Amino acid sequence: MSTIESLSATIQERRDHPRPGSYTSTLFAKGENEVLKKMGEEAVEVIIAAKGETDDRVLYELADFVYHTLVFLTLRGLRWEDVEAELAKRFK
Repeated sequence: MSTIESLSATIQERRDHPRPGSYTSTLFAKGENEVLKKMGEEAVEVIIAAKGETDDRVLYELADFVYHTLVFLTLRGLRWEDVEAELAKRFK
């Protein structure tokens, strides 16, 4: 199982069986607007890191953005595999 698959499974688990104290469960409880807000914040942080920080910082911020993207996908009933399928359609 890839890291994305494993993380996606954990995110889905937190959606289906919320755990007290879980950041992911909290995001689901707050709803789509909060998840979108976090995605926006992380996108800005990626750009700021890309404009003057180290590659390690860029990767850190990109990882945060991907995590919040996975939460959003799960919230919408979509999967990372759906993103991969869309990319495959574009680049055949």
